[in-house]
Amino acid sequence: MWQQQLDEIRLGNTKTLARCISLVENGAPGFEQLLQQLPPSDIPIIGITGPPGAGKSTLVDALIGHLVNQGKKVAVLCVDPSSPFNLGALLGDRIRMSDWYNNPNVFIRSLATRGSLGGLHPRIIEISDLVRSAPFDYVIIETVGVGQSEIEIAGLSDITVVVLVPEAGDEVQTMKAGLMEIADIFVVNKSDRPDADSFVRYLRLMLAPAFHNQSQPAPVIKTVASQKTGIEELMDAINHGFSHKKNGEKHAWLLAEKAWFLIQQRRMKDISKEDLKEKIEAAGRSFNLYRFVDQQLSS
Repeated sequence: MWQQQLDEIRLGNTKTLARCISLVENGAPGFEQLLQQLPPSDIPIIGITGPPGAGKSTLVDALIGHLVNQGKKVAVLCVDPSSPFNLGALLGDRIRMSDWYNNPNVFIRSLATRGSLGGLHPRIIEISDLVRSAPFDYVIIETVGVGQSEIEIAGLSDITVVVLVPEAGDEVQTMKAGLMEIADIFVVNKSDRPDADSFVRYLRLMLAPAFHNQSQPAPVIKTVASQKTGIEELMDAINHGFSHKKNGEKHAWLLAEKAWFLIQQRRMKDISKEDLKEKIEAAGRSFNLYRFVDQQLSS
């Protein structure tokens, strides 16, 4: 059964792809067999992240337009906040990208974080690899842009694009050092605003110490996504970065990061917080956290 589904996906059947994404998303019985049959793929995954209000969705919309005009096929996975009631995606309508829903060269799917603390869907690795088995030229993942997702997206994407706005000076100062290191490209969006040039200079100064062990820092590109300005330059930088990374050491690290996450997820599958809570309550005042953890690991 799974082989037939996979054959249809590889031929470009987006309805089958959408159904299979739902099966993986919901952990349907046997979905692991589908994943184990996925062929190797070097379709680039572009991760788009950054703080709320930076214009990530508008930038993705402009990238889609640029790629479609070049005759490319694009898949977009939008990871949105979850509804607290049904764990569905709150921004699932994706109004800014509505022009592309009926375009045969574009596939858009909204995914909810489902309470995942990092801001990414808990099965985003499996879903993105499934999408890569379809005949797309690029896969774009846009994160919700909160918490740890800026760091986590680097363990998922071939090229990580961090989107900022000229007013983000204080934000950059408080950025985790990890974020400065994982970004392959920085985009200063809404760069028609005042002080955009001074912010770009400031950002480049901030980047210099973070990249002192590398040959060159991540490029900083100015865009006005709502006017499609700077999009071609951004796409050139993405292609240039991917061509340098796909055969390098970072590619193996990227796969190792994915493997580590999936193994961790599989090993934690049978552990329930509710069960742990009941065992802790049963232990009473004699409870010792470290003995308890050791017992759980050895059982």
